[in-house]
Amino acid sequence: MLQLSKLILLFCSCLEFALAIDTIRVNQSIHDSQFLLSDGQNFKLGFFTPVNSSYRYVGVMYNIPVLTVVWVANRDNPLNDSHGAIEISDNGNLVIYDGQRRIVWSTDDVSNQKSNSNIARLLNTGNLVLQDNLRGKILWESFRHASDSYMQNMRLTTDLNTNGPKNILTSWKSPNNPSFGSFTASIEPLNLPEIVIWNGDDPYWHSGPWNGQVFIGIPNMESYVYRNGFQVANDNPKTAHLSFTYFNTSVLSYFLLNVSGSLQQRVWSDEKTDWEVTWSSVESECDIYGKCGPFGICDGRVKPICACLPGYEPKRVDEWNVGNWTSGCVRKTLLGCEMGKRDRFFRVKTVKLPDRVNWFPSLERNCGSKCLSNCLCIAYAYYAGIGCMLWTESLIDVQKLSGGGGDLYVRLARTELDNKRNRKTIIIATTVVLGFLMITVCAYFLLRRYRVYSEECVLMDYVNGVKFDELPLFKFDTLSNATQNFDSVYKLGEGGFGPVYKGKLPNRQEIAVKRLARSSNQGLEEFKNEVEVISKLQHRNLVRLLGCCVEREEKMLVYEYMSNGSLDMYLFDSGKQEFLLDWKKRMSVIEGICRGLLYLHRDSRLRIIHRDLKASNILLNEEMNPKISDFGTARIFGVKEDQANTTKVVGTFGYMAPEYALHGRFSEKSDVYSFGVVLLEIVSGRRNTSFYNDERARSLVAYAWNLWNEEAIINLVEPLIYDPLVKSEIMRYAHVGLLCVQDIAQDRPNISTVLSMLSSEIVNLPIPKQPAFIAHQRSSETDHSKRSRSKFSINDVTLTIVAGR
Repeated sequence: MLQLSKLILLFCSCLEFALAIDTIRVNQSIHDSQFLLSDGQNFKLGFFTPVNSSYRYVGVMYNIPVLTVVWVANRDNPLNDSHGAIEISDNGNLVIYDGQRRIVWSTDDVSNQKSNSNIARLLNTGNLVLQDNLRGKILWESFRHASDSYMQNMRLTTDLNTNGPKNILTSWKSPNNPSFGSFTASIEPLNLPEIVIWNGDDPYWHSGPWNGQVFIGIPNMESYVYRNGFQVANDNPKTAHLSFTYFNTSVLSYFLLNVSGSLQQRVWSDEKTDWEVTWSSVESECDIYGKCGPFGICDGRVKPICACLPGYEPKRVDEWNVGNWTSGCVRKTLLGCEMGKRDRFFRVKTVKLPDRVNWFPSLERNCGSKCLSNCLCIAYAYYAGIGCMLWTESLIDVQKLSGGGGDLYVRLARTELDNKRNRKTIIIATTVVLGFLMITVCAYFLLRRYRVYSEECVLMDYVNGVKFDELPLFKFDTLSNATQNFDSVYKLGEGGFGPVYKGKLPNRQEIAVKRLARSSNQGLEEFKNEVEVISKLQHRNLVRLLGCCVEREEKMLVYEYMSNGSLDMYLFDSGKQEFLLDWKKRMSVIEGICRGLLYLHRDSRLRIIHRDLKASNILLNEEMNPKISDFGTARIFGVKEDQANTTKVVGTFGYMAPEYALHGRFSEKSDVYSFGVVLLEIVSGRRNTSFYNDERARSLVAYAWNLWNEEAIINLVEPLIYDPLVKSEIMRYAHVGLLCVQDIAQDRPNISTVLSMLSSEIVNLPIPKQPAFIAHQRSSETDHSKRSRSKFSINDVTLTIVAGR
């Protein structure tokens, strides 16, 4: 009987009770047997005990059968009993008490005054936030105090200033001990941003530099890990932050820095009811930083795994022969530069490039000569999206890769590469052909110099002021061959710029080539603008500009090819039932467009206003991820510039904000208006300008506003995608769309607020105000001085000053 009583007591003590709330308020407590559930029930907050431990901790966990803790509050101060409680203290901080009402953990003194308005809420992203409920201001959040787990929408930040804030991952001490371990992971600005895992103060692994889309030291990152939507941004030269978003919201996925120092991507398997590791930073000995020492190269596919780079030999042969490679290698022959002679380079293909790189903006053809001009330079590499990289210190952590990486050009003395040839034979052969060679070489260089001079004159005449330092240049013949001499069969379309062709480069990469029509003045301006703007931008939701061609009076832009075409085909095409976008895909497209705009407006090193956002300018790749295109009319804003004026309005009827169409004023809010129109088009499946003959409304915006006033906004939704299970979600998106198209620019939310509204981080949406309704008129290009002919009333605007596109 005593045994049965003990079992019953043990069973009852292990029971947990979920509270049907996601919020802790003043005078509320979460006790040891209770936990909070996030609004979407993905996460829970409560007490837990690790396996083979008697201590109690408070943490955020996935709400799944397997205990998976992603954040721990009291890592170094566990509770010894099961009588703890989580509360809002008198001064407004979130605190954890033990059974004797002693504080074992608290938020970082976010409030020193008594406050009854503070609440703690567990968001469905796993972020625990403390906020002032009256002002809606977030005072503290767990995502800015990371544990060992890197979650979606979390930012890892680093500031090289002495007292700058950092948000880094820190491993557990052991699988059963959440206290701070010896491994940390951080984003390091350095010369080029990269992820570094540290073992104490020593580097343990590094990702290689960020090229704008991937970390080039991670093999095949573009094929799997990059699908999680990584983004690196430099807030200033001393800081950087890393974030990622997994666009398939039905899949649970996060990154874990485990106790062994490996950063792992984990994905939940419903079939196995467990986590699967889909990627690890450390999968072999070669992944460990500096395994083969300075000037060594590691290849896990051969034995021994370490070898010296070409031109180098082991520093300590006895240690090297027994498998101790830490001392590395030394140069066999001194460089000729030190003796006034020229050196050469040996190409080492497909490697993880060394650490401690110096970066320079330079064309590929100039990178080697830049290294040769500096006797301290010992190697160079060129990588698209980064530029010219030079090394002047030890070549450390070089690894042979099966895919990805880059080519490293190691500087060697000329004698290291010279073959042992018969010098007498060379002298005789040289004497015989010397005269012929001199004539041929002179003729060749004279002809080449003339051609280069001619092409430079064309460049100066037609593209004066455009800088190509950060953009690869393609040869005309390369693009002609790629498009089968610009065959009409490969023509994708044509706009004000000129025709667009599909092509394939010799490496089988598919491209899209925009060829400037020689008679197009508009195209020339757009060419200059796109080179100036998009060449400086790298984001997964912007079409990537691969390079350009300025040759033989030709001007062409080369982009990555988008196999699924533009968004308007999937929304408005008469046969769209064959390739219908369901609601989940439309959500993903909307969020992708939003994140692309957020990058343009806030997160890139420039502030860009697009000015021509519409469904036909949203392209879809093979995975249906959206990418914003067509930056011919985009405008770069200064740091302190909030809006600008123009005397020549260019854009597309139906998508322009009223203040831009009527007065030439444009800002971030102008793009927000265009985004709102596109959002309403995606929800309704109807083009904004398809209402011309409709007596009830003259545009989609007017139609949506009428439905809102009639409390029938659900009728806006395209019937083919309507699902009662997501009715509230669809209505929320339509609501946000109306907020974006309000008449007054100041009333519209900025794009970061729009993203929070769409993700339900902002629960209560404001009531939208009436938008401006723009009646249809013929689109034509007119100077701003003719605007006096425009007519405006409360519900009707006549627009005659638009440069149609």
